[in-house]
Amino acid sequence: MSAPTTTAPAAPTSPSGRRRGTGPAAPPRRRPPLLLLLPAAIIMIPLVAYPIYQLGLLSVLDFGQAQASGGVPTSFVGFGNYEKILSDGQFWSVLTQTIGFAAFCVVATLVVGATLAVLLTRVGRVARLVLTTAATAAWAAPAMTGSTVWSFLFDTNLGLVNKTLVDLGLSGFHEYNWFYDKWTAFLIVGAVVVWHSFPFVMVTLYAGIRAIPEEILEAAALDGANTWTTFRRITAPMLRPILTVVVIQSVIWDFKVFTQIYVMTEGGGIAGQNLVLNVYAYQKAFASSQYGLGAAIGVIMLLVLVIPTVLYIRTLRRTGNEL
Repeated sequence: MSAPTTTAPAAPTSPSGRRRGTGPAAPPRRRPPLLLLLPAAIIMIPLVAYPIYQLGLLSVLDFGQAQASGGVPTSFVGFGNYEKILSDGQFWSVLTQTIGFAAFCVVATLVVGATLAVLLTRVGRVARLVLTTAATAAWAAPAMTGSTVWSFLFDTNLGLVNKTLVDLGLSGFHEYNWFYDKWTAFLIVGAVVVWHSFPFVMVTLYAGIRAIPEEILEAAALDGANTWTTFRRITAPMLRPILTVVVIQSVIWDFKVFTQIYVMTEGGGIAGQNLVLNVYAYQKAFASSQYGLGAAIGVIMLLVLVIPTVLYIRTLRRTGNEL
């Protein structure tokens, strides 16, 4: 007679049919990242996407003052506005000037902002408070106000700069016109742009430097590294994600400068020698009432900014550097 066999009780099952206690629980399902961006997208799409769509639509239309007033019907010209702009020699000259001017401003802003950010970590509390307050005041000043003040400083007849130089014995600066020469005007306007922009770089990099562990900087100091070597070999590589954001932001800001150029050079300088793309687009769209051409220039500016930015970010990710 065989011994009775016993059957182990079946493991209890969950409502979904999965047996309990048979293995590790499945990890909780994570929300898709795109879903988390939905609230921001709801706000940004109407504010950004729709104006870009209207800009692109206007750039393929023959739209001037007659069409805007309703006297002449609007006609579709396709890429006619782009062909007209790209075949204009002045456009390429202005584009070259804009790229050179923006590059100068970006490099100068990064140098000044990074230097002052490092200086903030070296000075005392009072000096740091004074420097931060002064930089914040420059940052908060409207572009129109800052440009007007700097224009008065370099005014031909009443400017403080000319008066000071003459008092120092430099009689050649009596009633000297700083904005008559193309490169001098660009230099002064660039100084104003840097004055407005460096506080953002300074504060951002200072926050990044303060987040670096003190032990790393102390070890570098014990190894005999000076301030420049520490910044180049330790601080800058650790700040690379922040530097990437700062560089992209500075390129966008400086490439689309309008107020400083328009105010200080009175619309682009003598015979348009100080034109940049934003002012050039304004002249085409509003001064000449060629809104389609102005919109085409705006689309070209958008592509010039977006394409290098996307390629730069993709290159960083391929090399393993995340933002």
